[in-house]
Amino acid sequence: MTKQRVIIENVSPCVDNGKYAAKRVEGDNVLVTADIFADGHDELIAVLNYKFSKEKKWTEVPLNHLQNDCWEGHFLVEKVGIYQFFIETWVDAGKTWLHELNRKVNGGNNVQVELMSGAIILDKIAKKIKSKAKDPVKNWIKILNNKDQYNEAIELAFSAEVKKFLADHPIKENTTKQDQVLSLFVEHKKSEFSTWYEFFPRSASDFEGVHGNFKDCIKRIPFVANLGFDVLYFPPIHPIGNAFRKGKNNNPNAMPGEPGSPWAIGSQLGGHKDIHPELGTFDDFANLVEVANANGIDIAMDIAYQCAPDHPYVKSHPQWFKWRPDGTVQYAENPPKKYQDVLPLNFECDDWKALWDELKSVVTFWADKGIKIFRVDNPHTKSFAFWEWMIADVKKTYPETIFLAEAFTRPKIMARLAKLGFTQSYTYFTWRTAKQEIMDYINELNHSNSRNFFRPNFWPNTPDILPYDLQNTAFEANAIRFVLAATLSASYGIYGPVFDLLDTEPMPKKEEYLNSEKYEFKKWDWQTMTPMRLLIQKVNTLRNTKPALQHTYNTQFCETDNNYIISYLKVNTNKNSILLCVVNLDANYAQSGFVKFPYDKLNISEGTPIVVYDLLSDQKYAWNKAWNYVMLDPKVACAHIFEISW
Repeated sequence: MTKQRVIIENVSPCVDNGKYAAKRVEGDNVLVTADIFADGHDELIAVLNYKFSKEKKWTEVPLNHLQNDCWEGHFLVEKVGIYQFFIETWVDAGKTWLHELNRKVNGGNNVQVELMSGAIILDKIAKKIKSKAKDPVKNWIKILNNKDQYNEAIELAFSAEVKKFLADHPIKENTTKQDQVLSLFVEHKKSEFSTWYEFFPRSASDFEGVHGNFKDCIKRIPFVANLGFDVLYFPPIHPIGNAFRKGKNNNPNAMPGEPGSPWAIGSQLGGHKDIHPELGTFDDFANLVEVANANGIDIAMDIAYQCAPDHPYVKSHPQWFKWRPDGTVQYAENPPKKYQDVLPLNFECDDWKALWDELKSVVTFWADKGIKIFRVDNPHTKSFAFWEWMIADVKKTYPETIFLAEAFTRPKIMARLAKLGFTQSYTYFTWRTAKQEIMDYINELNHSNSRNFFRPNFWPNTPDILPYDLQNTAFEANAIRFVLAATLSASYGIYGPVFDLLDTEPMPKKEEYLNSEKYEFKKWDWQTMTPMRLLIQKVNTLRNTKPALQHTYNTQFCETDNNYIISYLKVNTNKNSILLCVVNLDANYAQSGFVKFPYDKLNISEGTPIVVYDLLSDQKYAWNKAWNYVMLDPKVACAHIFEISW
């Protein structure tokens, strides 16, 4: 049995009733909300207690009552690591007394008894404190109990001094504490805001038909930096299997000299802790990482837990694989696709502990060599329990490690991977093209509880995916998808140079590139600043200089009268960076219409003169009404990114 009267419900941020930690980044001002109520009409006090997990002392901040029993408070997270918090609440005798006293005075009632009740409360508080704050209390009690000072007593009860005393010294009786302490996993800023460029190292050469290497990649660092990217992601750099090697366009019979798929990892030359010999040495790799870091770029490596049939693991640890009744090893399949050059690992084999330890050591091996970011291939086909254990264990030693989940699969599985510890996640953005489905999807990411654990990373294309809306298209389609990705999400990436050079020829009736770089190496033009590259450079510059674009969850959609025109407001926490993005979703035709300026979202009186400065075209406009005309021709400009001032 308990005398606790106050109920605490729906505390946020909270993931699966506290089973998993919610996520934030250092510098965030964390908003905590809850429903708090009690029986009767007594007044409540609620406080938020928080601390960094390694500290002993809790910090207490008040929660503010909004309406309908909703409360909120904030606390600042300044360190990378785990924070803890819980809510504490109680019926407050002092606030309740003043509230009831006020009602009765306003109702014209005699409140002498109520004044005497207040004197009892003040006396009870004074007996518990030792500070000088209690010095005037004896005199207050005399006045409240003196019938001859009735009017003076009422004035005293509502005085600032008494209110402050009651607020500073609440009577904590029958306190209700939240059932459990909740956790918040705070990561560094790049966990939320990152700009990715992917290319194949073997295609970095200056010469046709010549396999590229890490020294060639170093030559491309200025190109990547000049475009404004801060993450350079490589597909697997390990030895490639010879057995069942795939040829051009996924041909199951490779011709002599064809390099095979980098995701078919391992041969007699080594496995996941080795480098393809044509790419260079470990010294070359270290030099590449150093040069990239000096240019503000992190190298992201691919973690693909799968093996070519001639990977060393197959001979040294055959128990880690699934063997079929005919004595052959089960290769990877995703019907109708067959991956004869790839063998999946059996995460539930009898020797699973040794397997898990070995796979974790692959990550720490490369982390020791300065790699902080890992793009993980197909994590949804591996054990959930493994990811939860491995990621947590790695972050004990390397707390700034970022894991990007490449899991284009069912929503609940993608959500589970994020809860288990993946820092960022690929999304369905690639296939959200119409106005309403874009808005619905972004609102789902931003305003559902997934905001507390799922950090999106938007990719218009990947080596595996050339979506139908980008097939056989020119600049306009790529530009639209790029601007949307780069402004709707704080993290986005492109697979280049095919994207920025508009290589959009597909396999017939498939969302795949014809002559895919997955099965051959290419020679690319790294010098020409094409219109697409100029747009990428300009938008990335804005992302790096305009804080409003460095957050995902601040997107607010605005009204337009044209279904091909989408508009959204981006405002940073300090409200010193306010942007209005307007994008034409039609790659074929100019679209015009009216956009409603979000006076209400900015708490500005409608009709206040506004200056909108287009950061893409350097044009400035004056608006002084709610609905304003725009026209966007994708051949000239597919979007406005307006900076707002008034």
